[in-house]
Amino acid sequence: MKLLLISNSTNAGEPYLQYPIPRIGEFLHGVREAVFVPYAAVTFSYAEYEKKVAARFAKLGIRLRSVHRASDPQRMIREAEALCVGGGNTFALTRKMQEQKLLGTILRKLKAGTPYVGWSAGSNVCCPTICTTNDMPIVEPESFKAIGAVKFQINPHYLDTNPEGHAGETREQRILEYIEANPRRWVVGLREGCMLRCEAGRLELIGPRPMRIFKKGIAPYEVHAGDDLSFLL
Repeated sequence: MKLLLISNSTNAGEPYLQYPIPRIGEFLHGVREAVFVPYAAVTFSYAEYEKKVAARFAKLGIRLRSVHRASDPQRMIREAEALCVGGGNTFALTRKMQEQKLLGTILRKLKAGTPYVGWSAGSNVCCPTICTTNDMPIVEPESFKAIGAVKFQINPHYLDTNPEGHAGETREQRILEYIEANPRRWVVGLREGCMLRCEAGRLELIGPRPMRIFKKGIAPYEVHAGDDLSFLL
C-alpha cells in the first residue's frame, strides 16, 4: 500500500497545509485528480472544506473532487486516482464513512495500490480502530472499527506533557491505558510536524521530531527518522 499519514495539517503560525504540501506533492507525483473525504468537518460545511483543500492541491497541479457531491460515493472511491481524507472530528468522520460503507471500499483501493493522504483524523481512520483519537465523541459511529490499512494505532498531535496548570492525565498515561486493554496492539505517538510514509513494504518516519512507541510489556521509547520501523508492518 501507498500511504502518507500526517499528524497535523498546520504548524503554529503557518498557513494551512504549508509544511506538508511539498511532501504531499512528492508523494502524489503524476496524480492529476484526487478524491477528498471531508466528513471530519463539523463547524463548517463540506463545501468549505473542499474549497480550502482544493486551493492547496491546485498549487500541485492536482484537481480535488469531494465525495460529498457524489450520488454514488462508493463508485467515486472505486474510480479515484488518489484518495485524501482530512482532519477534524474522528467520530463524525467515521460515522459518515460507515453510513456510506466506504471503509471496505477504501481498503480494497489501497490494497490495489491507490495512494492515500490523510492528516489527523484522516490518519486515525487508517488504523484498525479510532480508539487512539484525541477527539470528543460528539456523535456515535456504528463501531470504533476503521479502515485497517495499517496494523498499528496512531495518536496524532502527540504531546509529552500537559499544558501548565492542567492536572489531568498526560497523553502517555491515556495510551498506557489503551495498551493495557489492548495488549497486542502497537501505538505510535506522532508529534506535530511529522508524518509516516508507507510504500513498497517500507514504513518511514518523516519530520524533525522523534516518534514515541508504545506496546504492552515494553517501556515506551523513541524512534527517529531513518530508524527501522519494520516491526510495525
